[in-house]
Order: sequence, then structure tokens, then C-alpha cells
Amino acid sequence: MSYSVTAPSSRTKLFSGLVVSLYALITLAPLLWIIATGFKSGQDSIHYPPKVLFEPTLEGYVNLFTTRTRIPSDQVAKEPASMSWYEEIVNKKGEMIAGPSKYGERFLNSTVIGFGSTALCMLLGTMAAYAFSRFKVPLKDDLLFFILSTRMMPPIAVAIPIFLMFKNLGLNDTYLGMIMLYTAVNLSLSVWLLKGFMDEIPVEYEEAALIDGYTRFEAFLKVVLPQAITGIASTAIFCLIFAWNEYAFAVLLTSGDAQTAPPFIPTIIGVSGKDWPAVAAGATLFLVPVMVFTVLLRKHLLRGITFGAVRK
Repeated sequence: MSYSVTAPSSRTKLFSGLVVSLYALITLAPLLWIIATGFKSGQDSIHYPPKVLFEPTLEGYVNLFTTRTRIPSDQVAKEPASMSWYEEIVNKKGEMIAGPSKYGERFLNSTVIGFGSTALCMLLGTMAAYAFSRFKVPLKDDLLFFILSTRMMPPIAVAIPIFLMFKNLGLNDTYLGMIMLYTAVNLSLSVWLLKGFMDEIPVEYEEAALIDGYTRFEAFLKVVLPQAITGIASTAIFCLIFAWNEYAFAVLLTSGDAQTAPPFIPTIIGVSGKDWPAVAAGATLFLVPVMVFTVLLRKHLLRGITFGAVRK
């Protein structure tokens, strides 16, 4: 019987599959528990020992998008019979809906700031990476090191100076201020990642385009960008994840108009205390945009990670 030197044996495949499955289970277990908690009632969410099997309810999602107030027991029977399904859920607990919550506004703020900073970061980062890759920039190595050095300390280390600067410039609690801040933090990452992708694109393609009469900008737009799309997509995912999940700056610099979802979700309070199903529901919905964005770009992400790994 002959054996292949490179092909794994059946035992190796089985062992590898078990290891990967175990790792996936351990990784996904907290996420699955959060999703399940969003469909529990308030009592089931704090039950000890924790309930794995429970009767699902949308109480957490109703509480997430509404504010409620208690009503006397003698008034419960006076409530109109024609109530919506979410009003019935609230009414069964002896409460009534007082109005909408601010979660929708905070979620919209996260979307505008997260995707806005990512788009601006990709625009500036792509052009800067192209310049460093193709042109003889004076002190290029020193400039690249300076750009990289901005990531050598945690961003929160400069929180106080940024807070004072934003206060003097009137950028506190504004979309513009948060987009500019997240762009500045992510720009070094995007420049370094994208420069590596630009270096892998043969310069001969651009030279051929210039010979055919293209301008430098047209060659960049029509020749370089289509080949660098894998790197741009993978870099955009990393930048979006940071801007989407960032908590410290959002707590310090926003409190109302531009507050994002991460600092808002922990403050969700029910009528009788912390509303864990609503918190879990808010966290679950907050995961969806990044998951969808990553799934849509998954092919580019896989190609971007391995881009340049195999040379001919």
C-alpha cells in the first residue's frame, strides 16, 4: 500500500475535524448564550441554575425598543382589548408603554460613525499607501515608522488631551468629531496593510497603461484599484470592527446626539432593575451589521489574507 507524503491520513483528518469543531463550539458558546438570553423572560435570564430549556418570548426585544412604566393592578383590566402583540407582552407584567427608547437612535449613530470613518479611512489610506509604494517619497522609511508609532500605545492613553482639544473645537458629541477620531486611529493600520498589497501589484501594469495614454490618476483608478480590491476589503473589515466596537472614546466624548450603541447598551434599565434580556437583545442586533458586512466580503477577506503568500 502506498502513502502520500503530502495528503493527510484519515486519522489526521478526523483528529483535525474534532479539534476544529471543539474550538468552534468553545468560541461560539458565549455568543449563542447571549442570543438565547435575548429570547428569555426576565425571570429566566437570572434563574439559578441557568436555564438551557425555556419558553421563548420577545419580551427582551420589546423592552429594548420601548420605555415602560408600572400601572396599578386595578387599571390593568381597564386597558383596551384591542392591543398589539407587544403591548400585550408589556401589559401582562402590569406595565404600559410610555414611549420609544433611544436604542434606534444610538444604533443609527453607530452606523453613520462606523461606516463613515471606515470609508474615509479607506480613501485616505489607499492614496497614501499607493504614494508610499510607487513614488520616491523623501524620508519614506521615517514617515512609515512615524505612522506605525501611533499604534504603539493604546488610544485611550491620549484620551484627556483629545477630550480637551475636542471641547475647545466644539467637536464633543458630534458625528464629525467621532468620524475624524476613528479615522485618525485606524489610518496607520490601513496605510501599512494597503502598502503591502500595493507592493504586490506589478508596476508594469501601470507603465503599460501610461504608454497607452492613461494619466497617472486614470492608471491608479482603472488598473491598480481593481487589483487591490481584496486588500481594501480585508482592511475595511478590520477598520470597521474597531470603529463599531469602540467603547472608551464613545463614553468620554459622547453623551447624547452622537452617542453610539456600545456605551448605551449597558445602561438599559428595566422598571425593576437591570433588564438582561433587553441587554442581550441589543447586543445581538448590534452584531448583525458587522456580520453581514464580513459575510458579503468574505471572498475578498480570504483572498486578502493570503495575497502574496505564494509567488510564482
